[in-house]
Amino acid sequence: MLHEKHFSLQEAETILKKIKPLVEDMVKMKKILDRKGFDIYIHQYFGGGGPNGTGSFPVEMDRLIEDMKSISAEGVVIKGIDSGLIDFPHVRYNGEEVYLCWKLGEKNLGFWHTISGGYSGRKKIEEL
Repeated sequence: MLHEKHFSLQEAETILKKIKPLVEDMVKMKKILDRKGFDIYIHQYFGGGGPNGTGSFPVEMDRLIEDMKSISAEGVVIKGIDSGLIDFPHVRYNGEEVYLCWKLGEKNLGFWHTISGGYSGRKKIEEL
């Protein structure tokens, strides 16, 4: 198994309610950082230079990191910072490890996909 922690559908839905505000904030902080011209992946402003010569990162970067740590601490896998795409490791009835998949804007956990299939291979939760 790739993951140590796995969620039942009910557990994932419960955790989703808890972390949804964090996912929303994560996406919001990423958008603010993009507008400021800060590249979160190389930890500097576009065009070079560190954190604007201040010796510290933008406040939004610190908040983004805290959001991501809190989400990950629950055992949830963050797949898309820009879109709020997250996965919950799950084991199907046949023993196959898969992901229960949710994206910001969706009402609830309605999809799943294989580990290798990714977002493009999502199937309805009823087919789980």
